[in-house]
Amino acid sequence: MRPSLYFDGPVGKLNWHVLRMLWPYLIEFKQRVGLALLCLVVAKVASVGLPFVLKALVDGLSNTSTAELISVPISLVVAYGCIRLLNTLISEVRDTLFGRVTERAIRRLGMAVFEHLHRLDMAFHLERRTGGLSRDIERGTSGMSFLMRFMVFNIVPTILEIVLVVGILFYNYGYKFAGVTLLSVIAYGAYSIVATEWRTGYVRDAAKADSVSNTRAIDSLLNYETVKYFNNEQYEAKQYDVALAHWEDAKRKNRLSLFALNAGQACIISVAMTLMLGMAAYDVTQGVMTIGDFVLINAFMMQLFIPLNFLGFVYREIRGAFANIERMFDLLDKVPLINDQQDAHNQALIQGRVSFEHVGFRYDSRTILDDVSFTIEPGEKVAIVGDSGAGKSTLVKLLFRFYDVVDGKIMIDGHDIRHVTQDVLRQAIAIVPQDTVLFNDTLIENIRYGRPEASLDEINAAIKMAHLGNFIASLPEGGDTKVGERGLKLSGGEKQRVAIARAILKKAPILVFDEATSSLDSHSEQAILSALKEVAKGHTSLVIAHRLSTVVDADRIIVLSQGKVVESGSHNDLLAKKGFYAKLWRVQQEASE
Repeated sequence: MRPSLYFDGPVGKLNWHVLRMLWPYLIEFKQRVGLALLCLVVAKVASVGLPFVLKALVDGLSNTSTAELISVPISLVVAYGCIRLLNTLISEVRDTLFGRVTERAIRRLGMAVFEHLHRLDMAFHLERRTGGLSRDIERGTSGMSFLMRFMVFNIVPTILEIVLVVGILFYNYGYKFAGVTLLSVIAYGAYSIVATEWRTGYVRDAAKADSVSNTRAIDSLLNYETVKYFNNEQYEAKQYDVALAHWEDAKRKNRLSLFALNAGQACIISVAMTLMLGMAAYDVTQGVMTIGDFVLINAFMMQLFIPLNFLGFVYREIRGAFANIERMFDLLDKVPLINDQQDAHNQALIQGRVSFEHVGFRYDSRTILDDVSFTIEPGEKVAIVGDSGAGKSTLVKLLFRFYDVVDGKIMIDGHDIRHVTQDVLRQAIAIVPQDTVLFNDTLIENIRYGRPEASLDEINAAIKMAHLGNFIASLPEGGDTKVGERGLKLSGGEKQRVAIARAILKKAPILVFDEATSSLDSHSEQAILSALKEVAKGHTSLVIAHRLSTVVDADRIIVLSQGKVVESGSHNDLLAKKGFYAKLWRVQQEASE
């Protein structure tokens, strides 16, 4: 079983940090927000005035004989229609004004999360689950949109309307009507809050299950070939169905808890409406009220409970939104382990002198490198060889500062790389990785990724040096051929040539080849080795190699074993020593023969 992705954090607590982070987005468009709030107040005042127009109209009709119906104050009918139209139009203007604020906030937040994820260190990305992470971000941005719109334009105006209605009822009809209204509102609000807090756990469980099932599906599809190799389609389907079963159960509990919430709210509304209309009807029979007063109270109650009922929905959704975006803000709260120092050097590194000085590195209490020291002079080609697990690829990760050294230091052009900005550091290094993963785009765009501003002539030159020209010419769509997700449409050798062209295009002073020819046949390997030899002229080259035959021309070969440097020298010098390197060479030559 692959691990599942679950949410962290307590259930039932509002993350006020979310609301604090909303504020900068709101004040970016102060005038728009101000006009939107003004429209909100005008719309609510107009809304509260509608029942009075309706009361006057009903009383006018009640006191008018059949013969005099023609003289019913038509102006009241027109006024009622105009006020209702004005209320609707102002609300639309308000939503239009605030829409820009919401859209910009979503854009800003999405960019903040995207940039922050790229700032996080390698350790985080080795443990993340892509499917669940993308789902968390999607739900989080949607939740932020909901919070910004509905907290401002539903909770605040509804509270304003409750205050106005209770005050009007108390002033015109006494404490009984105002008291019943106020008590029903308090009972409705209290029940909604308590019940919503209770069911938030079910909302969270449903979101967990959704992330788990989505992660499982994405993980399986990304590893499509592995599934096919081991004939495990049914196994994957069963695992996915287990995840969907958890989702189905969580959604069922969520739905039943929603039914209980809605039923309780409906009961409170029904009791309150019955009491209010009963008291109003009694007062009409006693001559204390007119039919218009009865209609006014009914209209007020309907007008009050419709948004109040919607407020219950909004509160539920806000709780759901908080539950959904907690994970996203947890991501934003994660602090990268690798950071630039405040006074970090930001001048370009152009010489290419690399020095590892007594470098030690441990991961999860396991020693990977121990007191590793060597220097690569500008223009020199140095190879790192050794048995599996010796720490060869770890040197590359440390050079790129995916991790920081535990002991010692790595210097480039006399600068400790921890005192250089990460941007400047990585601009100085081009790499051909062992496992080349391409974007689902065209061949040309994947090569251009090495230097996005490169001209087409420069891209073609890189293609020629990487011996990709004949392959691209053989394709029906040429350089515009899509490579598929993660480059699955290309062979391992073809992907590696694209990576080589990309590294050539970057034009960095330091070139790193991490098993750069491991996926190539002998003919292609020799051709590309020849090309790389030309490319490496004038560059500092660090070559990580398993096949020793690819590095015999290196100026110096560093031999690692169990994280330590055990030998160093040229190919011939190391063979003459008849030590660890000579043993590796003999074993590989025998295997080749």
